[in-house]
Amino acid sequence: MANRKKPTRSYLALEHRHQRLLPFNAFIHRVALYLAVAIVLVFGTLSIGMLGYHELEHYSWVDSFLNASMILGGMGQINELRTEAGKFFAGMYALFSGLIFLAGASLVLAPMVHRLLHRFHLEADNIKNNE
Repeated sequence: MANRKKPTRSYLALEHRHQRLLPFNAFIHRVALYLAVAIVLVFGTLSIGMLGYHELEHYSWVDSFLNASMILGGMGQINELRTEAGKFFAGMYALFSGLIFLAGASLVLAPMVHRLLHRFHLEADNIKNNE
């Protein structure tokens, strides 16, 4: 008899198609966990932007926060950029922020979309087994 390890389960892992639907309380816990990961991702990105504006453009921390959050939110630059390095950073940060926005939205929606699709698959399997 082979010595098999019990598979470990990640907190962010989703159940397989043939597994039972996760209980609602556990589902709410999963949504909260995915939301927390998305929030950490966004605040980490905001911190990178603030540090970049503070160091490269010599903005105050408040102005750095304002510019970084406006770019992260998709609104655009507020203060005029004075250095070449600051302009390059702002462009790269804007591109990076767009990706982070999509990743954050995907993280927030993933457990809900997965549950919906998982429920449809379970219903389809039940109909198939009853025929």
